[in-house]
Order: sequence, then C-alpha cells, then structure tokens
Amino acid sequence: MADTASSSQIELLRLLASRLERLSVDSRWARRASGLRGNIIKVLEEAARQTVSSERVDLLINRSFEILRAAAKEIPDIDSLLAEKKVQNE
Repeated sequence: MADTASSSQIELLRLLASRLERLSVDSRWARRASGLRGNIIKVLEEAARQTVSSERVDLLINRSFEILRAAAKEIPDIDSLLAEKKVQNE
C-alpha cells in the first residue's frame, strides 16, 4: 500500500494551485499551469473525501515548482531594464 499524503503536502498543494493561478496569461507557461492546476484541484477534492497517495501529490508538487521556476525566469530584471533605458536616453 502506498503512503498517504500528509496534511502539510495537501496544504502545499493548495498554495501551489493558488500561485499557478496567478501566472500572467502572457506567460508561455500559463496554459501548462492551467492544466496542472486542474489536476491539483481534482486531487484536492479527492483528498477531502479519501486518502490520496503521497507519491501522486509529490509529482504534482514537483511539477508545480518546475513550472513556477520556468515562469519566473521570464520575468525581466528591473535593474537591467532601467539601465537599458538610461543608456537609451543618454
């Protein structure tokens, strides 16, 4: 029998679902995040009724972090943008 997900794993999954929802629609990762978020919501609903496997939750957690990291890399560095603007204005 597989290990069941802990309450802290379930709570982390809730937090990640909320973070995935906040990705900008302009991000190329938004569509993947939306699909993953749908899967997370299904698992959270299951967890409210029955136990879910720790392995399944861990896979969703890891994939969520991968997508959030990738999306964060798309965010421009504000200092670089300001420096570019300063050079252009000179």
